[in-house]
Amino acid sequence: MTVTISPATLQDIAHLRQLYFDVYGHGYPVALGSDPAEMRRLIADPHTHWLTARRAGAGQLAGSVAVQTDPGSRIGKLVGLAVHPEHRQGGLAGRLTSTVCADAFAAGTVDSIYATVRVVTQGPQQVFARSGFRPLGLLPNAVEVAGCESLALFARYADGVLDRRETVTHVPAALVPLLDAAHKSTGIDYSGVRPGVAPRAPEGRIAPVTATMEVITAPGFVNRRFLELFPDPAERFFPLHAPNAVLTPPDGSFEAYADLDPVAASCSLVAVYPCPAAATDALEPLMAAVTRAGADYVETLLPLSDTAGLSAFLASGFIPSAVYPAMRRIGDRFHDYVVLSRTSRQIDFRTTAVGGLLQPYLVSYLTAWTSTYLPLHEVAS
Repeated sequence: MTVTISPATLQDIAHLRQLYFDVYGHGYPVALGSDPAEMRRLIADPHTHWLTARRAGAGQLAGSVAVQTDPGSRIGKLVGLAVHPEHRQGGLAGRLTSTVCADAFAAGTVDSIYATVRVVTQGPQQVFARSGFRPLGLLPNAVEVAGCESLALFARYADGVLDRRETVTHVPAALVPLLDAAHKSTGIDYSGVRPGVAPRAPEGRIAPVTATMEVITAPGFVNRRFLELFPDPAERFFPLHAPNAVLTPPDGSFEAYADLDPVAASCSLVAVYPCPAAATDALEPLMAAVTRAGADYVETLLPLSDTAGLSAFLASGFIPSAVYPAMRRIGDRFHDYVVLSRTSRQIDFRTTAVGGLLQPYLVSYLTAWTSTYLPLHEVAS
């Protein structure tokens, strides 16, 4: 079978929507495969590399994949990988993945490309591993597709990026199993990292916030307010996520900016004003508000070196789920980041097909979850 891979065009939109329906049915939660207006925008976007695969002489598309890039952070995200059921088993998914990544790296504007990969079967994991991606962690209950599903985080790097990582010597003890898992799965050496002492709570700390959070979901207003409060791009580092909601207590003591997606039942906590510590005592009502808004899964992103911030979220029930080595470029050096997540649904790994490269992350997640949510006498018994 001869398949031609070429950039997506506006004339492909109807066929693309049909492709994603054939692959995912009505459950695909990404606008790239379902919203014609968003699809037109992305096809015309100079920072998006979107490829299609078509069998010679056929109108039906055989496959599709895109990499969206954020020039400011030099990071790309691979999204929308789909191969029609009639064209599987021929290596097309791997060809599409390798080709779109090569195009994105050739532009010279990205240092790494990440992807969140379904783990209902091992096939997608193997495709990304063969295409040069490294497994970085597990995100349980991260998305609603055909029911509640967990995802795996993978990333691929430009040449030389991992050789210029900034060293971190101490982390909260709860992160050590995750870093050990990363070493086993990727070979990246974290042997020099030691458990650090958690920072002491400040004197005169106020009582935990119990008031119901107010949620403002007005994307235009939220984005303008966000840019006013965080004019420095360095203060709003959460690549390829733009807040569309703000959560705040009635007294306005802080504002938490979030990328809230009720369709996928997920939420990314992008930034907190005036600082992350301001929300430390309010994460329980914040989680309750996000759940009422339709998201059962919340994640946030913090530097591996931010011991105080990591400790605050860990103390509030967030679990270290993935580590992203060399995620952020500052000057000529690269800094590691950690994804912490929390879910309000019961986690069920029985339908998760975790391959060998991801097995250490499953063990590290279960270790962290157990130490966070099970009393010591239950663990001992």
